[in-house]
Amino acid sequence: MKAVRIHQFGGPEVLTYEEVPDSKPRQDQVLVRVRACALNHLDIWVRKGLPGVKLPHILGSDIAGEVAEIGEYVAGFQPGQRVLIAPMHFCGHCAKCLRGLQNQCREFTVLGNGVDGGNCDLIAVPSMNLIPIPDGLDFNQAASLPLVFLTAWHMLVGLAGVRPGQTVLVLGASSGVGIAAIQIAKMFHCRVITTAGDEAKLDKARGLGADHGVNHYKQRIADEVRKITKQEGVDIVIEHVGAATWDESVRSLKSSGTLVTCGATTGPSVGIDLRHLFARQLRLLGSYMGTMGELREVLGHVFAGRLKPVVDRVFPLSEIRASHEYLEKSQMFGKVVATP
Repeated sequence: MKAVRIHQFGGPEVLTYEEVPDSKPRQDQVLVRVRACALNHLDIWVRKGLPGVKLPHILGSDIAGEVAEIGEYVAGFQPGQRVLIAPMHFCGHCAKCLRGLQNQCREFTVLGNGVDGGNCDLIAVPSMNLIPIPDGLDFNQAASLPLVFLTAWHMLVGLAGVRPGQTVLVLGASSGVGIAAIQIAKMFHCRVITTAGDEAKLDKARGLGADHGVNHYKQRIADEVRKITKQEGVDIVIEHVGAATWDESVRSLKSSGTLVTCGATTGPSVGIDLRHLFARQLRLLGSYMGTMGELREVLGHVFAGRLKPVVDRVFPLSEIRASHEYLEKSQMFGKVVATP
C-alpha cells in the first residue's frame, strides 16, 4: 500500500510518499480503507519531533473510510460499510477505561502521535474505535469531525459545564477546535465572542453563530471583551493558542470564570499571578481529547444536523508536503484534508 512516512524529524521535506507493507488486522480488529484523513497541528508538531515517536512513523489522526476486512472476533460491521475512526489509542481494560475515562488511560495516545496514523491506504484498528457514518456526510466531512469536535465538546460540556445564557470566548475562530466550539456554545444558547486575524474569517465565524468578533491583530482581546460584556467578562474561555493569548484570555474572565486550555500553538510557557487567581476565584483547567462516550454524544448532534464540519481544502495524499505547508501558513478556515 501507499503511505506517507517520516524517517527523520524536520520540515515538510521529510514527508515521504512511499510503498509500505499492507496493514493486517488482528482477530479483534477491522481493516479500514482510508478515503480521507484530516490534518491537525499535531501532525506538524510530530513531524518536527515529539518525545516517544518511533521512526519511521505515519502521521494522521482523523480518518474516514470503508470497512475492507473484518477480524474473526468482530461483529456488527460489514465490508464496504462507511465509518470514521475514533482518533485515539487506549488499552480498554484498565480501571480508567472500564469507567469510560479512556483519555485518562496510561496507554492513551492520539492516532498519528504515539501510534501510526491514517496517512495511508489501509489501517487496522480495534472495532470499538469504529463509528458508522450516515449517508449525508461525505468522507472529507466525516474525517474533519473526530478530534476537534471531541476536544471542543470535552472542554465546554465535560469540563466547563457550559449552561444556557453564559458568555463564551472562543480563541482562534478559524481553527478546527474554534469552529466546533462556536457551534457547540451556540447550541447551548450562549453568547459567543471569538477572535481571528482578519475580517473575512470573522465574517465566516459569524456565519457559524458567533455574536461578536475581535481582530486580534488590531484589537486587545480583553479590552474588547470588557466593552462587549459591559466590564463583566466572560464565563468561559476556550483557549488553545498558548503564550500569545494567555494573558488576554485570563483578563477576559469574570470572577469565578473558567478557562479551559487544550493546546500551546504559540508556545507552552505562560505566567499567572496567584493573587489574581485566588482573589477572583478563577478556574484554570487542562483538557486532553475526551472519552468515547463524549465522542458518540457530540457526533449524535452532528449526524442530526445541529453541528456541522467545515472543510477548507482537499489535497491528494501524494501532495502531503503541500498540505503541510498550507496548514502552517494558517490561512485556512476549517479543516485541511488529504485523500489517498
